Amino acid sequence: MDIKGIADGLVKRSLKKGADAAEVYIESGRNLSLEVRKGEVETVEEAASSGAGIRVIVKGRMAFASSNDLGDKALEDAVGRAIDFARVTTADPANVLPEDKGETAVEGLHDPRIAQVPMDEKIELARRAEALALKDPRITKSGGASYRESEVEIVIANSNGLLKSYRAGGCGYGVSVVAEKGGQKSSGGESCSRRFWADLKPAEEVAAKAVKDAAEALDPRPVKTQQAAVIFTPDVARALLGGILGAVNGERVLQGASFLAGRMGRKIASELLTVVDDGTRPKGLASEPFDGEGVPTRKRALVERGVLAGFMYNTIAAKRAGVESTGNASRGGFTGLPGIGPHNIVLAAGPVKPEDIVRATRTGLLLKEVTGYGLDPVNGNFSGGAGGFWIENGKIAFPVKGLTVAGTAEDILDGIDMVADDADLDRTMAAPTFRVRLLQIGGE
Repeated sequence: MDIKGIADGLVKRSLKKGADAAEVYIESGRNLSLEVRKGEVETVEEAASSGAGIRVIVKGRMAFASSNDLGDKALEDAVGRAIDFARVTTADPANVLPEDKGETAVEGLHDPRIAQVPMDEKIELARRAEALALKDPRITKSGGASYRESEVEIVIANSNGLLKSYRAGGCGYGVSVVAEKGGQKSSGGESCSRRFWADLKPAEEVAAKAVKDAAEALDPRPVKTQQAAVIFTPDVARALLGGILGAVNGERVLQGASFLAGRMGRKIASELLTVVDDGTRPKGLASEPFDGEGVPTRKRALVERGVLAGFMYNTIAAKRAGVESTGNASRGGFTGLPGIGPHNIVLAAGPVKPEDIVRATRTGLLLKEVTGYGLDPVNGNFSGGAGGFWIENGKIAFPVKGLTVAGTAEDILDGIDMVADDADLDRTMAAPTFRVRLLQIGGE
């Protein structure tokens, strides 16, 4: 199927039907998922899907319609619906489409081998991870193992002359287990996702991490409510980074719903904090040559040595703000308009080892688990349930559960005083271990 030709034809059809400007986003791909429990395959699901999202602008009025059928009649109906909808919406001078016809060269987005690997080999990978985890005597139950893969072709065309496409894919697997001791139960899990089949971690490594997380959390002890240092491990960094990303969303900033509004170019954090958004990293799970409306991706700092260096914009939000799009238009698929979102996010690594941070901490919490909303992007407050390990005199003393951690963005961002070198750049949100000097920890 020539989906580039379909996209180009749909743009022309929209203009003939009365649109002043039009954009077509087509997605065509397949997904495979399977679940294994106690060595038995519980489910295998494979599905192919395709569809088109059509955005039109009529006299400054914008509307959208989509179709999961790329047949001629279905697409004709979708164009008609979009134009009819546009005639009853409100005009906005910010309703514009991008004009940049370029794209960024990004390597390693599609591995054709994934589709060629036999199904039995994919099932065996999940089975092996589960079996290895269950061999540990501390593990009593399996939460199951899974495998996922996807391949997709994306095409974007618009009436400003854009016609772009790329292919991407990826695969991943994981396992979850339960450790028991007496009446205690503790769960742990680990997964690995990559663009290329050959880059997946071995089952031994994935299983060992799941076992470690479950077993080490047994025999937790209480601690009293106090202020102490909190060390964020890479697994919980999204509790902080997610709030920062929400706060640098250009639409939120325009609405005044961001604690970082009005602070561009000002110091907002310790100089140890640098946060980079990179849509160009080779084999990056969130890399792409252009964003969800065709603007070329780039690598750019959001926070640089503690200074707020950039917000994220799609084309319409950028027009309203009087700036250029930053290539951060995000799509959840062909059924909706583009929003704003990051690509691969990296909190820059520091010069020390994670164990150096523990040794340098007289009393504190090594944070391994956070529940709740984390850092609120609107008011900058941080709060959440917490679990991990208590540190005394520079050593891990015992596991802890059922704590709370609370503070403000200023407490956390300004309080970062040590950053380790252990960021896993294969994650879409990569952060090293880092320490916040002092936070409120709720216990007994």
